[in-house]
Amino acid sequence: MNRQAFERTVATAIDALPTDFRDRLSNIAFLVEEWPDAGTLEEMECETRFDLLGLYRGWPLTERGSDYHGTLPDTIHLYRQPILAWCDETGEPVADCIVDTVIHEVGHFYGLSDAEMEQIEDECAWQGGGPPRRDIGGGFGGGFGGGQGKTPEGESGL
Repeated sequence: MNRQAFERTVATAIDALPTDFRDRLSNIAFLVEEWPDAGTLEEMECETRFDLLGLYRGWPLTERGSDYHGTLPDTIHLYRQPILAWCDETGEPVADCIVDTVIHEVGHFYGLSDAEMEQIEDECAWQGGGPPRRDIGGGFGGGFGGGQGKTPEGESGL
């Protein structure tokens, strides 16, 4: 999948989020990157550059107080090459992997647990490899990532 198609799929995944979930996103930038950088891989304790599909960096909503203002946006990174390699290896459709990754990282933005994110993934599940149950639309200029675990400073990754 070329980068342009990948980014369109990410936009679709964002739009497939439940409306209340999507509409409350604020001060967050989504970035599609080919690979995680060496510093990120080291920080996340990855053995290879294929080990990280995505990463949330920022302060989850549950940790923000009244003094949270004037800060740079949180970021969600979606790493295209590791996602494509994962899908090639496992046979998982790329769109499904992107949806799961987007949901997972946005979930970290909201301070959600893995169990809560799995429930949301089920609600947004793509049927038969086709488009999400909800009509899609909207543009996009970045990407997302999926992840497990939580690191200091609100960073989460897969």
